Amino acid sequence: MQGFNRSPKVFDALIPLVFLIVLLVLNIQVFGTDGLSGSNQIVLILSAMVAALVAIFRLGFNWETLQDGIVKSISAAMSSILILFLIGALAGTWLLSGIVPAMIYYGLQILSPAIFLVAACIVSAIVSVATGSSWTTVATVGVALLGIGKALGFEEGIIAGAIISGAYFGDKMSPLSDTTNLAPAMAGTDLFTHIRYMAKTTIPSISITLIIFVVIGLNYETNGSVNDVQAISNVILEKFNVTGWLFIVPILVIVMIVRKVPAIPALLTGALLGGLFALIFQPEIIRLIANENASYAYQGFKAVMMSLYGEISISTTNDVVNELLMTSGMGGMMNTIWLIIAAMVFGGIMEESGMLRVLAEAVIQKVHSVGSLIASTVATCVFFNITTSDQYLAILVPGRMYADVYKKRGLKPENLSRTLEDSGTVTSVLVPWNTCGATQASVLGVATLTYAPYCFFNIISPFMTILYGYFKIGIHYYDDVEEEELV
Repeated sequence: MQGFNRSPKVFDALIPLVFLIVLLVLNIQVFGTDGLSGSNQIVLILSAMVAALVAIFRLGFNWETLQDGIVKSISAAMSSILILFLIGALAGTWLLSGIVPAMIYYGLQILSPAIFLVAACIVSAIVSVATGSSWTTVATVGVALLGIGKALGFEEGIIAGAIISGAYFGDKMSPLSDTTNLAPAMAGTDLFTHIRYMAKTTIPSISITLIIFVVIGLNYETNGSVNDVQAISNVILEKFNVTGWLFIVPILVIVMIVRKVPAIPALLTGALLGGLFALIFQPEIIRLIANENASYAYQGFKAVMMSLYGEISISTTNDVVNELLMTSGMGGMMNTIWLIIAAMVFGGIMEESGMLRVLAEAVIQKVHSVGSLIASTVATCVFFNITTSDQYLAILVPGRMYADVYKKRGLKPENLSRTLEDSGTVTSVLVPWNTCGATQASVLGVATLTYAPYCFFNIISPFMTILYGYFKIGIHYYDDVEEEELV
């Protein structure tokens, strides 16, 4: 059959894409925020099946050719899968060693009633960078900050906006974040190049956000207590040996990032150093996790290994702190890795059959500059956040659609990965029926449309990346390609 393959039409390419969108919308209605646990992955596999049927029976491809496309697609994501495993390991040992609790503790110390909104944003950002999860940040420190802010007389929508703005800053910039790993994986660049390049739009966006919150905060009378925050700090001090020496590990990892050490050895080093520092600084936590009446060497080996590969949790008298002191190690990354593989199966068939190309070309025909290409990418990501109700798919599908287009335009992949995060990651929480919007509204008890107008960071980020695109600020080209050559 391969001898008479025909080029796909836009209609052919839309069949599996529309099937994917319709089934995902139904899936979200049935499973809600549990979709990442497996049902979204099944939807992607079923959509891949539909794409394969279109490719075989309408376009004349054979299965062997499509399978080669799948293998090629998954192979391209293997380095990101390894990185995700190491991130899970690093998160585990950084909790065990007290590095993450120390970051949270010192972050909470900057809270002041006089500058509550900007402080809430900064605290949320620090915790989110440390944990790599906006959801965990909002569900733990965010809940505490909301209660404190309401007691101080702030409107709940403004408080939630400050918390979410900070949390999604961390979600974008933390190497522990799954979306921060997904975006470069889809675009074809590495994690640390992505983070460095993304800082060019993210730092101005969060700076403007903080200025706005300072101005708003000056219009409120700030009086009251921050006892809740002090209680969290006290509990962390009771459980962990909090010391500045713990920051040696993250500083070393940052130095490696700056010196362009590849992600896999840098993260592995960070994870192993976390385990070493746990043995040195947290003997009581080691004994608690190991739960064995044995020598300290035996307990240390068991506790560190458990933190590397599986779930560990540290119980305290404070429910908020309990939510923070949990991690799942390498095993906790399996659902995200499963999603990546399922998406690569779908993307591999769509790409090998030419259906992704024809969809991209339909958009590219209306694109005449780098700025309009980036704006089109942003619009596509927002479209998928609204229609598929999932931020992962708002990164995965546009990432696969636009990767070759950016390359053909002479643009390095970090241009695409940054645009995916500046739009796909941050706008998900602004959509009431998106898993992110629904979750944060439920956790905080504040309706999505109530807090959305105050999520300044999430609103500014996509406009910032479009602005950079149109004015060609910091655009990275291959071999010094000029804009005139791209049109």
